[in-house]
Amino acid sequence: MNPPEDFSRFIADHVSAIPKSGIRDFFEVVQSMTDVISLGIGEPDYVTPWRIREAAIFALEKGKTGYTSNLGLPRLRESIASYLSRRYHVGYDPKREVLVTVGVSEALDLALRAIVNPGDEIIYHEPSYVSYSPSIVLVGGKPVSVSTRAENGFSLLATDLEPKITPRTKALLLSFPTNPTGGVLSFEELRSIAAVCRQHDIMVLADEIYSELTYDGVQHVSLASLPGMRERTILLNGCSKSFAMTGFRLGYACAPAPVIEAMMKVHQYAIMCASIMSQEAAIEALDHCAREVEEMRNDYQRRRNFVVSRLNEIGLPCHSPKGAFYVFPDIRPTKRTSLEFCLGLLKEMKVAVVPGSAFGESGEGFARCCFATSLVKLQEAMNRIETYVKKLGAE
Repeated sequence: MNPPEDFSRFIADHVSAIPKSGIRDFFEVVQSMTDVISLGIGEPDYVTPWRIREAAIFALEKGKTGYTSNLGLPRLRESIASYLSRRYHVGYDPKREVLVTVGVSEALDLALRAIVNPGDEIIYHEPSYVSYSPSIVLVGGKPVSVSTRAENGFSLLATDLEPKITPRTKALLLSFPTNPTGGVLSFEELRSIAAVCRQHDIMVLADEIYSELTYDGVQHVSLASLPGMRERTILLNGCSKSFAMTGFRLGYACAPAPVIEAMMKVHQYAIMCASIMSQEAAIEALDHCAREVEEMRNDYQRRRNFVVSRLNEIGLPCHSPKGAFYVFPDIRPTKRTSLEFCLGLLKEMKVAVVPGSAFGESGEGFARCCFATSLVKLQEAMNRIETYVKKLGAE
């Protein structure tokens, strides 16, 4: 029998309806070019600290190559609970309320699959990480976006959130510090959002992957630490960004035991467990690497200061982000769309930044630049951007 010529009838409708990531499409173009300075990939340029790598190597040498508990190594779950208590003053039972996952991406997927029934609405703020809306759709939910604005530092305001809540609202997906804007929430803003969630009896999926990367003395406050919120929050975090461990794919979720049990059911059938070598490395990171994180954070802040200053000099208004390692300059003065600006910059100046439109409609008119790269490259990239903007202005 001949193979089918049209595979579309074999692909699930809800998958066919999801567009490819705007970032992936853009970087298909980047990959076809040489000598590009990339400010596009959201990944630390640091090598994972040696003591973390050594822990993974030692685990391998000791023959730790098998499965772990579905929940994760007990010792790691203890380290996670201790770390969250020490850093963010929220307590979890490591035996029943902590689940180790393959990155925060899996933790988010598990959380959504555990709580969403078909048609449930999940509110999220835009501009946002590219996977949020598709992840909601893939579990049969309805994504509902709330726009954030540059004039507010891209914070989510409770007054913007509340009108989006309906009887079908199941949860709020909250991520601060935010990719792509670097926005953070003040304590007062967070408290107002918590009050809305309690009043309307909705859950919160709190993606706190950038919690260690805050600047200018800003201290991250975990939503779960606020009164009445631990009981309705699924806290998602991991080691990728703070500890420069992206390739280790190590995340975790913390929540009340019944929620973790539901998430674990999905996890055990879909994934089983995270890599044991990565889990051993994460123990070292969480227990002993605060100094290395501080050094990286201080270096990121210096780079941020330089990039923000230069972009504003160039004529691309840019707020100074208080978290993560991205800036989100306004490119509207160039009279180009986000995609037009970024493609032109790439083709003419060989600098890769991501169109703001890749992060939702609210990102149009902006571009994301990651400053987790060397200062030398950042300096050259800013010079090329300046040349490009001047050329556009002369046209």
